[in-house]
Amino acid sequence: MKVSATALFLTSALPTVLAWGNLGHETIAYIASNFVSSETETYFQKVLGNTSTSYLAGVATWADTYKYTSAGLYSKPYHFIDAQDDPPSSCNVDYDRDCGSSGCVVAAIQNYTSIMQDSSSSDSDLDMAAKFLVHFIGDIHQPLHDENLDYGGNDIDVKFGSTSTNLHHIWDTNMPEKYADGYTLADAENWAQNLTTEIKTGAYKSQAASWLKGMNISDPVASSMGWATDSNAYVCSTVMPDGISPLENTDLSGDYYTTALPVIQLQFAKAGYRLAAWLDLIATGKTDL
Repeated sequence: MKVSATALFLTSALPTVLAWGNLGHETIAYIASNFVSSETETYFQKVLGNTSTSYLAGVATWADTYKYTSAGLYSKPYHFIDAQDDPPSSCNVDYDRDCGSSGCVVAAIQNYTSIMQDSSSSDSDLDMAAKFLVHFIGDIHQPLHDENLDYGGNDIDVKFGSTSTNLHHIWDTNMPEKYADGYTLADAENWAQNLTTEIKTGAYKSQAASWLKGMNISDPVASSMGWATDSNAYVCSTVMPDGISPLENTDLSGDYYTTALPVIQLQFAKAGYRLAAWLDLIATGKTDL
């Protein structure tokens, strides 16, 4: 059942998760803005009240700030889905099994897509729903946002160079920022431009069409479950291919980072491209991607 854009307040304690950090979410948003149709751009610029080229990137991290406000605590569970699988032996996501009673990222994408399509939605609800969708479609592409083990890796202590942190955080922030050598909006825009080129004419050109396979705006759960399943598979293949013990209290800024970086790049590209198509479908009912 669809809930309002301002759902019930929840007081339960939940793990801290900031998928992709600011840099990642803004990069994904810039990629999307490079691919949406002109009609979609005009529509979302109006909804978001921003006619600049950063109209998506400018709101890409809003949901991570909002969830720490008293009004937004209800939205914390919406950033992830807790796959009750068994990595590295088995990785899989099941909506009925893994989407908790407080909601999850898949249910949130369904809800806020529905709000965007509802002609009776207020301007403020449309604004909030758009902000959530830009963020949550990024979230679902971070492999550890589709995994329950040790709170999505938050409880797996690792090192990254001289920094003591956790596995979730290095995927969110440390590894992307190492590659970009920064974390500003300009860094995100530059990275997005590079990945946009790879999608249009480079390494991802032959893959991009397959990223939209199964996408159906009339069935947001099936569509986003496909994205979650795709992302979750990397938990077994890349995030913890040999289990937890080889990672604990280990510096992962060397070979581990080198292996993980292509997955991060690919997930950013997929997220941005899929976000563009989803926004096209919301705004115009079709996408030419």
